Amino acid sequence: MSRRQRYLCNFLFLAIATLPLMAAPNDPVDASAKASADATAAPAFHAANQPSGNVAALLGVLVNKGVLAPAEAKAIESAPPAEEFQALVDALTRKGLVTASDLSPITPPTPPAAPVSAALTTPASPVSQVATSQSKAEGPKVVNAVAVVRVLPVDPPVKGGLVPAFKIGGISVTPYGFIKATGAYDSSSPNGDDFPFPGIFLNSTSPFNTGPTTDASFHLKARSTRFGANFEWPDLSPKLTLTGRIEGDFEGNFSEVDNADVSSIRNPGPRLRLAYVRMDYAATDRTDLFFEGGQNWSLFGSSALPNLLDTTFLGAFWGNIWERTPQFRFGVVQKLSHWRNLKFSPEIALMMPSTGQILKLGGNLGAQFGEGERQGADSGRPELEARAVLQFQLDNAPGVSPAQILWSGYDGKRTSITSNSNFTAAQATALAGTSFAKGFTASSHMYGNQIAVQLPIRWFTIVASAYRGGDMRFMLAGQLSTYFTNTTGLYQVQQFGTVDGVAGVAAGPSLLGCTVNAPVGAACTAAGGAIQVAREHPIGAFGGFVNLGLPLSRWFNADPKGHNAGWQLYLDAGKDQVVHHDALHALGIGCKSADGVTPCDDPTQDPLAFLPLQQGRMFAGTLYYKVNPWCTFGFEQSYYGVRTTPELGTLYVIAGKPSHLWQDHRTEFGPIFTF
Repeated sequence: MSRRQRYLCNFLFLAIATLPLMAAPNDPVDASAKASADATAAPAFHAANQPSGNVAALLGVLVNKGVLAPAEAKAIESAPPAEEFQALVDALTRKGLVTASDLSPITPPTPPAAPVSAALTTPASPVSQVATSQSKAEGPKVVNAVAVVRVLPVDPPVKGGLVPAFKIGGISVTPYGFIKATGAYDSSSPNGDDFPFPGIFLNSTSPFNTGPTTDASFHLKARSTRFGANFEWPDLSPKLTLTGRIEGDFEGNFSEVDNADVSSIRNPGPRLRLAYVRMDYAATDRTDLFFEGGQNWSLFGSSALPNLLDTTFLGAFWGNIWERTPQFRFGVVQKLSHWRNLKFSPEIALMMPSTGQILKLGGNLGAQFGEGERQGADSGRPELEARAVLQFQLDNAPGVSPAQILWSGYDGKRTSITSNSNFTAAQATALAGTSFAKGFTASSHMYGNQIAVQLPIRWFTIVASAYRGGDMRFMLAGQLSTYFTNTTGLYQVQQFGTVDGVAGVAAGPSLLGCTVNAPVGAACTAAGGAIQVAREHPIGAFGGFVNLGLPLSRWFNADPKGHNAGWQLYLDAGKDQVVHHDALHALGIGCKSADGVTPCDDPTQDPLAFLPLQQGRMFAGTLYYKVNPWCTFGFEQSYYGVRTTPELGTLYVIAGKPSHLWQDHRTEFGPIFTF
């Protein structure tokens, strides 16, 4: 039996072994703890306990606060008296303002009393949830279905919806986060990281050689711990809602200071994840217009994510594309119909243009510390991203979140600059008196398209994403490839340096050539030719993932208030692949200068101008057990494999043996405590 089969059998055995636990008597938890669980089911109520006059008064308050539209309130009032309150609960549930867990601890009063409303909130989603102390809730009858990982929700925030943990002046603030500690074993980790890095060992002196062993590793880490806060600012207009968020973690670089010089591995630095503000204007009861400014998840890729225990790289370069980047974002949320709660949201954003240049490979680590990178910014234009989302309730069963079908795309440009200071003495002499005497620039485009679906139903949840584009390194796709330099049609090509020092290092070099068989410089023009900058082409890539979530506790009718209500199983498969003919051209195969001397990308001068990774594949199984609303344990067994471009032969040397394939079998386990 192969190692992969053994891991799969062990994982399935672990999942099956838990089934008797779910069939055992349930251990009910305290009702107040359950009230804060993340449930979405619409509860049923005894309408006889709800006086019609009190409902009418509450409707008036909700209309004045902008929670309900006048038309919605009128529709509720027109319902039979015995059904008014249930109609109100249904309306608030559809808006995401009330969940079954919010109302489950409420018991009917013995004597009639005036209705009282309370505002509740969850830290990660600043929306209002309204309850009344006079309702008798039957509580959720089933465990929730598997929820979708949705970092860019469509539903807009509700004015006054954030109940603060504290206030700064009139600003409401609610902290949130989690503490995460995991142990991970990798069967091969030559790059030395505590997460699965693509199969090129950039931190090693041998980028494709693991040495005498597979270079297994074991890490314990707490740097995935996350902290943040939601904000809401007051405004006099009932139609204007001002919210914001700031979030960070400890997955930055490892600090090197005198008091921790020998223990930097346990000193991960904090870093910024999110920092944005958002303005929502309720133009009508069906239309919301919004603007967002700051750093948030990218529209391209991040709209559909898998659920994985490893969140450090989250499947990057293995079929999952995502980023967090500075942006100005504009959008509309339009409710199309009450049927299936159908909504449509088109969005567009101006993004920070970024190319993912690996400056440390060019020996320019100081520039990476100081400026990050510059080729995107040197293009002199923003990157454009857009997405369109159709959201609807696919399954009306209780505890099932809405489904989405979406498209996203982006277009950007990068530019490298060569000044005359980068010329050699011979190049400066040859180019004197030409239009290139002061230097030149070279550019290429970055682009991509993604389609994705998120389909939750009561029995399972499927999330699938597929993408295709070019130069998607910054978007964590394309096996670390970026662009190649095309020398076809040019003679006597020469390579030049650039101001950022990274041209030709894991990227195409900056090249000049002549359109006739003459040297670059005045001799070229004298021979009737023209000096040209060699064209730079984005390297194409495609891929995607499928993530299947299974609500095991719901399958076995576990008590939603018990300790057996939190079992979920996820299966994930992903793939990221470089377009083969682009890879060949980047290697100089079938792509040469007109005189046959200089291959594209000129690998004779820059062996790592193209990182020859052809395809990455991953498979993962993740089992979660949620002890209570705050504590979850996760176990993940995964496989990561990378193949190099086959035309290069057996490029890898794994434990002393030549191979086309590098692979890592990874096991990770640990608790996550939320707050």
